[in-house]
Amino acid sequence: MRALLSAAALAVTALAVPASAEADDGKMAALSARLFPLLDAAGHNPAVLERIARAPGMESVVRARRERRAACAADLACRAQALVWNEREADALRRALAAENGLPAAEDGRAAQAGREIAGINVVVRTYALGALPATAIDGPGTVSPQDQQTRLQAADWLTETPRAGSAQRLDPSIDYALALIDLSNRTDAVDHEPLTDGANAAPMARAKALDWSRTRYTAMIVTGVGPEIEGEPLSPFGKYHLRLAARRFAQGDIAFLLVTGGRAHPRATPFTEADEMRKALIERYGIPADAIVIEPYARHTTTNLRNASRLLKRLGAPLDAETLIVCNPFQSAYIESAKFAERNAAELGYQPGKVVRRVSPTELVFRPSPASERVDPRDPLDP
Repeated sequence: MRALLSAAALAVTALAVPASAEADDGKMAALSARLFPLLDAAGHNPAVLERIARAPGMESVVRARRERRAACAADLACRAQALVWNEREADALRRALAAENGLPAAEDGRAAQAGREIAGINVVVRTYALGALPATAIDGPGTVSPQDQQTRLQAADWLTETPRAGSAQRLDPSIDYALALIDLSNRTDAVDHEPLTDGANAAPMARAKALDWSRTRYTAMIVTGVGPEIEGEPLSPFGKYHLRLAARRFAQGDIAFLLVTGGRAHPRATPFTEADEMRKALIERYGIPADAIVIEPYARHTTTNLRNASRLLKRLGAPLDAETLIVCNPFQSAYIESAKFAERNAAELGYQPGKVVRRVSPTELVFRPSPASERVDPRDPLDP
């Protein structure tokens, strides 16, 4: 580690400690792997971090960032702003990460994934430390008093300089600073159901391993969420309608799985995860077998309902070139088929999570998932 710090001209004494003295924070490790898979993989490999630190342009970038932060002294807002990656710095790190063939590559390439992770750090720092408005009202740290905000900023600042096992903070403190901000704001939503193949999904995952997918017309029925807006309400009125539609359609016997998708989103800070509540109702009210229901408990928008469902179908081992069925109310169904929804996917995701193949009824659409849905994007840190 000392060789790395010397190469990058890093002089943060708190980080120059033996690896045995680093804390192994399980929650932070899970969040790091989920949000920043590329930077997290680099953090677990000291040789990779050293090569990145010595990559063209990186020594001057690391030095400038360290000096910029040190110049802020005890001004916590200034120290937070100093951790935002500017365009030149981001370009140098993106090129250094892209050159590391030993690191995982996303479907659209390592450089593209590096760009998303760097942008994700900036979004988190600006939203959770500097007061930028989140993408939607259900995101972000919520209403925090000035005193509590200062406490969070101070704790995050300290945590970035307290070594954590497997962290890329040895290269730059912004990675753990972003993770600390999310943790200190109690918004670790992105890992609250991990590992997603266990728990409620263990039985359907086991069943999928022995399934002959060619014997079913549709690999799954995707049942989209419609979050409640009333505090203390587990399922919305539209959500209950979705379940009746789903149970009735599933009874025809030509669909392998029910895939219910909806996170802990509406109203803000609700204790209910919509997918959990949908699964519970399908079992208790409609008698659907538990091993036929797959939960996707992260999506907070219709765009990510379909993106996350596509990801989960791959984990199930379902062939992505096979057809699925989307079942929802006529309003949402028409929206999913619309040009406006395609435009929103392009703007928010950067791609289409799949293709609507045809309409079967006012409440049913045939859908084919896209491999592009595998791209991890921490610009939405609650559901990357």
